[in-house]
Amino acid sequence: MSQGCYRINELAELAGISVRTLHHYDRIGLVRPRRETNGYRVYQAADVARLQQVLLFRACGLALSNIGRIIDDPAFDEGVALREQLARLQAQRADIDRIIATVEKTLAACEKGAQMSDKDRFEGLKAKAVAENEKRYGAEARRRFGDEAVDAANDALLAMDEKTWNDMDALEERIKELLRQAMAAGDATGAAARELVSAHARWLQLHWGAGAYTPEAHRGLADGYLADERFVAYYDGACGKGATQFLRDAIHALV
Repeated sequence: MSQGCYRINELAELAGISVRTLHHYDRIGLVRPRRETNGYRVYQAADVARLQQVLLFRACGLALSNIGRIIDDPAFDEGVALREQLARLQAQRADIDRIIATVEKTLAACEKGAQMSDKDRFEGLKAKAVAENEKRYGAEARRRFGDEAVDAANDALLAMDEKTWNDMDALEERIKELLRQAMAAGDATGAAARELVSAHARWLQLHWGAGAYTPEAHRGLADGYLADERFVAYYDGACGKGATQFLRDAIHALV
């Protein structure tokens, strides 16, 4: 092979992924190499650069379908994307440092036969939640709402007291219960739907912090749910097929 060109097994080894993964990326149009007359795939410099972009976004938790839309957007700017990824990874590192500190305290308590304080346990739980949110949704949220908004939401979560934290978990379950009730009623503007949308707005206010919630942002988030397979899987899985669409329609009708 010429300099800068790779066969599929060579690129798989270089990138630390499987040949099957590269086959999948080719099949869905994410990274499509040229083919030689014998049918072998040949990855050139542009393909390698595109694969790096895909793997970076994937490491930040984006779904493959979203990655394709981002890097195929005519307005895509690699420099901007890399700065966003760097900010995201730095935020994740800070959250991981908090979790490491909590694990170290827990380990020290175990080795000394001492009890870890409830406060330390709770602080670690919040740090873990922030880290998981960043990994799963951080990239998309930062693109959609900006670093400042996401950082403020993370700070609001980390500052939350235990009662509010527990109330938030109960509210999340209540939202799913109300969504099932509203779907059964079949009315996106009925009484159950109104209570559902109100509960969902309250849940966002708890997550986003004081002053961050707006009706426009609520409606925009609902559209984002429908466009993101992870949220569709979450709501449809918990409440039945079509639940994400119903939630979006109710929010747009009532907010």
